[in-house]
Amino acid sequence: MKNITTKKSILAALALGASVTLLAGCAGGAGGGEDETVKIGVVGASDPYWADYTEAAAEEGITVEVVDFADYNQPNPALTNGDIDINQFQHLVYLADYNVSSGEDLTPIGATAIYPLGLYSTKVTDVADLGKGDTVAVPNDASNLARALLVLQSADLLTLKDGGTIFSTLDDVDTEKSKVTVTALEPSLTATSLPDVDAAIINNDFVEKAGLKFEDALIKDDPSDESALPYVNVFAVRAEDKDNETYAKLVDIFQTTTAVTDGLLEVSGNSAVLATTPPADLQSALAKVEKDTAAQK
Repeated sequence: MKNITTKKSILAALALGASVTLLAGCAGGAGGGEDETVKIGVVGASDPYWADYTEAAAEEGITVEVVDFADYNQPNPALTNGDIDINQFQHLVYLADYNVSSGEDLTPIGATAIYPLGLYSTKVTDVADLGKGDTVAVPNDASNLARALLVLQSADLLTLKDGGTIFSTLDDVDTEKSKVTVTALEPSLTATSLPDVDAAIINNDFVEKAGLKFEDALIKDDPSDESALPYVNVFAVRAEDKDNETYAKLVDIFQTTTAVTDGLLEVSGNSAVLATTPPADLQSALAKVEKDTAAQK
């Protein structure tokens, strides 16, 4: 799987479970040094590679506690409030929307991967079988809604009045020229809506949980394409922690531990594109997306 480089990866989602403590550790702050405990918030802590990650971190003297969240609305407020130290579940567009909407300044410090966004159905086996009168469910959070609409437009299922941007909404859908009707649902519900709709755009985190396979997608966007770069997933921290050496080390451990990256690819059905974009580039990219996002508010 091709890694995203600095050139190609400047921009780039993401089951209520109990908090999962994978390793017991010593007390201590997260300001640098050995034998520290760091809480990382994720959506999907049951993915096997998190166990490999915490083991690799422990070998470097850092105890990692992986905290599982039910949906995408929870990890950013938890990070803002200091309930966790880092989160890793979102792409830059989602992070920019949160920061602009909340007035916060959460900051990316490392990249993980870009995941494709796919269209699934239990009623048809070819995108060409979808047409007038059919309904497609899409995620309702602003960043993934726009991305989903772009995916549907790429398959000629709908037309966006402005040609489509990362800020497109349902209001931008040209219903006269579109084949399908779009309904927006909470991201975790698009998969469970399949019995009631003709197809659904399903975020990567919920595909296998719904008993689906990534290869069953009727269509999906291309993670290696430059237009997908705003959707690179990142480790995020509070702004005052952006230069924290321990956190930087945890990013490096994630990116360089083969069991972790192989596990991430396996969980994604080998559809993800790994990313190692430098923090400075991520932060610069976030600033641009935030500026564009604010202009849309």
